[in-house]
Amino acid sequence: MREKMARFMMGRCGVDQLSRALTILSLVFFLLSFTGIAVFYWLAIVVLVIGYARIMSRNIPKRYQENMKYLQATEKLRTGYRRTKTRLSQRKVYRFYHCPSCRQTVRVPKGKGRIAITCPKCRTEFIKKS
Repeated sequence: MREKMARFMMGRCGVDQLSRALTILSLVFFLLSFTGIAVFYWLAIVVLVIGYARIMSRNIPKRYQENMKYLQATEKLRTGYRRTKTRLSQRKVYRFYHCPSCRQTVRVPKGKGRIAITCPKCRTEFIKKS
């Protein structure tokens, strides 16, 4: 069965970030349709059909361009999410401060007491408790 599916998908676009986002959006619309508003149900169906049409498409260059536009449009959101996720995973080991002059984020190890921190960007020195 896996081989048949692989042969069927040969030469097709497949799942990319935009089609994944459209599938998740259709799931959100479908869950919102339980509020009793019928328009969410139809929006879920339309978005899901568009997502699967992109997956099954054989026009790979066009789908690639669409995906790149989506990635460029969501770059700030994805970067902010990654930054927040990294900070949350490092919060037990490091403290994060902002430089008072240039607002650059500086990471210092926790538990060192009062330390002089030098900003790597503007070389301003400031004292904080780690």
